[in-house]
Amino acid sequence: MRMIKTLLTIGIGILFLQGCAVNPSLQILESTNVSPVVQVSPIEDRLAAVPAIDGPKITIAVYGFRDATGQRKPADNIANLSSAVTQGSEVWVIKALQDVGNGVWFEVVERVGMDNLIKERQLIRSTREVYEKELPNGPTPLKPMLFAGLILEGGIVGYDSNTAVGGVGARYLGVGAQTEYRVDTVTVVMRLVSVSTGKVLMSIATEKTIASYRSGADIFKFFDLGTKLVEAETGYSVNEPVNYAVRAAIEQGVIEMVHEGEHSGLWKFKDVTYTGKLPEVRPLVLEEALKKWPDARLNCSADDLCVPTKDDE
Repeated sequence: MRMIKTLLTIGIGILFLQGCAVNPSLQILESTNVSPVVQVSPIEDRLAAVPAIDGPKITIAVYGFRDATGQRKPADNIANLSSAVTQGSEVWVIKALQDVGNGVWFEVVERVGMDNLIKERQLIRSTREVYEKELPNGPTPLKPMLFAGLILEGGIVGYDSNTAVGGVGARYLGVGAQTEYRVDTVTVVMRLVSVSTGKVLMSIATEKTIASYRSGADIFKFFDLGTKLVEAETGYSVNEPVNYAVRAAIEQGVIEMVHEGEHSGLWKFKDVTYTGKLPEVRPLVLEEALKKWPDARLNCSADDLCVPTKDDE
C-alpha cells in the first residue's frame, strides 16, 4: 500500500512538472530551430505610417551612436566583462533613417567608415592616374562626395537593471512551482545638429523596457521514514533581447524626431487631399487620420491604423 502511494505521488508530481514547464520549454526549442530569417523592425508599422515629406530628401550624416552607459551584463555570481548593450548601435540609427516613411525622408551618407571610404577613393584616383594618363583630358576625375546639412548625434545613455522584480510560488507536500520576472530599462537620446550653424535643432529621448521571465516546478520529498528521496525539477526562462529593445527605442526616437521637426517648422508633411476616392496613401494612426481626412469615412485595423474608404457604388 505504501509503495502504491509513493508511485502515485511520483506520477502526479511528474505530470504536474510536465504540464507546468516541459511543454513550453519544448515549444520554445522547436521555435528556435529554424533557418536564418531577415530581421524586421520591431515597430515596422509605425515607421511606415509616418507621412511623406513635402520636398526632396534630407541629406543627413551619422558619425556614431555610442554606448554611454558603461554597464556590463547583469550576472549573479561572476564579474561579467561583456557590455550590457550593443557597441554598434549606429547601424540601427542608419537603418531607421532609411526606413522611416517608407524611405522618402533621409539620404544617409557614409561617415562611420569614413577612413575606409577615403582610402578606397585614393586607390581609384591613383589607378586612374597610372592607366588613364595618356587620355586627352587626363585621368577621369572622381565625383565629389555628398556633404550633409544635418548630423544626428547621441547614444545609449541609460541601462537600468531590475527596475521591477517579482514572482509567485507555492509548495505542498514537497511539490512546488514558482514564477519570477524582472524588468530592465534602456534609454536612448538623440539630437539633430545643423552643420551650417552648429545649432542643436532638437533633442529626443526614448526608453524601452526589457522583460525577463522564468517559470519552474520541482519535487523534493522523502519516503519510507526518510530512507528514500525523490527529487526532480524542470523549468524554462524567456529573456527579451536587449538588441531588440535598443533598436525599438532608436526607431521610436527617429519617428519622434520627424514629427517634432514638422511641429517646429523645419519641414512639412505632404498634404494628401481627400477627393472621395481612395488615395494612394499609407495607413495613419487614428489621430493623424482624423486630421488628414476629417470628412472621410475611415477604415481602421486592429492596431489603430486607418485609411479612408471608397464611396459606395
